[in-house]
Amino acid sequence: MKRDIIQLFLNWKQRKNRKPLIIRGARQVGKTFAVEMFAKDNFKNYIKINLEEQTELKSLFKGNKPKAIIDELSILFNINIEPGNTLLFIDEIQSCAEAIVSLRYFNEQMPELHVIAAGSLIDHTLNEMKLSMPVGRVEFCYMHPMSFNEYLMAMGELKLIEYLNDFKLKAEISDAIHKKLLNLLRYYLFIGGMPEAIKEYVESQKLTGIERIHNSLLTSFQYDFAKYGTKNQQQHLINSLRYIGQHPCNKIKYVNVNKEVRSIYIKEAIQLLERSKIIHIVKHSSSPGVPLNKYVKNDLYKALFLDIGLSNNLNKIQLTDPLQIFTINEGTMAEQFIGQELLHLESVHIEPSLYFWSREEKSSNSEIDFLYQNKNNIYPVEVKAGKTGTLKSMHVFLFEKKLKTGIRFNTDKPSFGTFNVKVNSGKNNSEMEYNLLSLPMYMVYQLPRLLEEMKL
Repeated sequence: MKRDIIQLFLNWKQRKNRKPLIIRGARQVGKTFAVEMFAKDNFKNYIKINLEEQTELKSLFKGNKPKAIIDELSILFNINIEPGNTLLFIDEIQSCAEAIVSLRYFNEQMPELHVIAAGSLIDHTLNEMKLSMPVGRVEFCYMHPMSFNEYLMAMGELKLIEYLNDFKLKAEISDAIHKKLLNLLRYYLFIGGMPEAIKEYVESQKLTGIERIHNSLLTSFQYDFAKYGTKNQQQHLINSLRYIGQHPCNKIKYVNVNKEVRSIYIKEAIQLLERSKIIHIVKHSSSPGVPLNKYVKNDLYKALFLDIGLSNNLNKIQLTDPLQIFTINEGTMAEQFIGQELLHLESVHIEPSLYFWSREEKSSNSEIDFLYQNKNNIYPVEVKAGKTGTLKSMHVFLFEKKLKTGIRFNTDKPSFGTFNVKVNSGKNNSEMEYNLLSLPMYMVYQLPRLLEEMKL
């Protein structure tokens, strides 16, 4: 199954000033598979070592001498390691801090050798490292579950992808194509973006094995918790994972996770889940423009779960009728999906950030699901599970921040228009003119291109 990140690998391979590359992402999002596919098509030789399974290899990295490391690996694997023609892949590198440090010396002493490292829990090691971190000597990239666009590729829907890539807002999507895309989306919402689940469905064209795979993945996450803290702390992690998975995109109140446990313990558990990339924190921002992180309330945030398929598994949702998928837990399901898709729009070189906005007043409560930044412009994003829904919060936000354009995702066909509305600004009603770009949920991937074309 083709992954978008392979294009990044190709660009990295061809750069003269490249550095060792560390892939960061949750367990089972496809890091190892993507590297192996890239290596197979682009290198004469390929060496993969897994420091979690091949623990005897950890001792190689104690001396920080890349030439000695390469010489010994060449003997062990009976492969000629030729810089420029060989890829060295160090998997589960988080289990050996010395291996992380050695990347600095690969960069300084053997820059011509292509080195990629990955690890599902690497952020924990980076946070706890007592050894000197190779700052400035490595590159990072971030990997997520498969996007809806990658799912379409896996399903062989290349004509649909081509159609969406060429779509102009002045055109109109036919009822037949719109219906087909919504149906594919409904299945994706249930299957999710974890590669193993998508692979199972692509090969079998049946949903019967998906629940088993989801259960296995969730269990593997919980096995990792045994590596952190006491049994009580591990239970806090399990409780927090289940709560956020069952209530994605809800504002976090620690008492709702477990009212019998002190807030500080739940807060620590949520931080560990974020470090494991199992959840993604959506921060509250009141900034009127860029940068969005300038006015962040650290005590007010929502949590996005890793994958919508896993979230639906925790909620015991079964896809007996695809047409029902938007009516079951519809609001949070749609918001979780859009959040995942927006993460894919972020640069893979930068740790992704998501923001939302809310205002709580006696006379006027308002909340914007997401704030999306494209270049130096900020857009409020509202998510509606069906075709209709009011946009009062968007109107308030645009009026208060003096912005002109909002974005809505729903299940209707795409449209663009300019509207005049009355806004309740708290003290009195005011009139405002604004632009609304409304897109079906299956077109999140096209958002940056369409904004550019419309010069919004």
